[in-house]
Amino acid sequence: MLASGIRRIACAALVALLAACGSAPVGPGYYRVERGDTVFKIARNNRQSVQNIVRWNNLSNPDAIEVGQVLRVEPPAGTASVRTSPTPRTGASASAARDNADATDASAGSSAAAAPSISLVWPTSGQVIRNFDGRDSKGIDITNAAGTPIVAAAPGTVVYAGNGLRGYGNLLIIKHSGEYLTAYAHNQTLLVKEGQSVEQGQKIAEMGSSDNDRVMLHFELRYQGRSIDPTRQLPAR
Repeated sequence: MLASGIRRIACAALVALLAACGSAPVGPGYYRVERGDTVFKIARNNRQSVQNIVRWNNLSNPDAIEVGQVLRVEPPAGTASVRTSPTPRTGASASAARDNADATDASAGSSAAAAPSISLVWPTSGQVIRNFDGRDSKGIDITNAAGTPIVAAAPGTVVYAGNGLRGYGNLLIIKHSGEYLTAYAHNQTLLVKEGQSVEQGQKIAEMGSSDNDRVMLHFELRYQGRSIDPTRQLPAR
């Protein structure tokens, strides 16, 4: 029982790490997303319009906010906002309001979420068989032969090395400067340990099929806990 409890705690901690790389308090005018939150709910609780939340945070896909993501909920200095009534809606009017908010969310915020640039190298060679979409795919999948070298996409520190998160197999998570994380899943072999510093291009693992039905690397890039398309930061090839 004790071992099972420890495993559950470890997995919960890893999920939090993937989502936010820590849970430090956020500053005034910001909110950290919690489980069950939606943009509509956050906007309502902060007496803001959905359009404000989408615009201030450059949300390209408002339906894909993640636990641990930090959102601005008060206007930047000199920016006008549209406040909404704090009175909760019930029944049919609440349903209609949510439908309208969802429609607004889908059409608002067409630009990519703002994040500082990070210089990455490709973590492995091979064919990209699945691209990032921000909803069903939080990263990219690259296939090649078992044992193909996996390298660190940027310099940083290994903050997780293990297989405690179901669906990721043998997983590495590396923390980089500028609140970035990279994750490397389904490895055959892990070659670095937690707490170890790694250089960009350093071999850190070998490609495998752990907790997966084919040999591949699942690679994720996260900024402030939010999944972003890694190909935007990778060189063309």
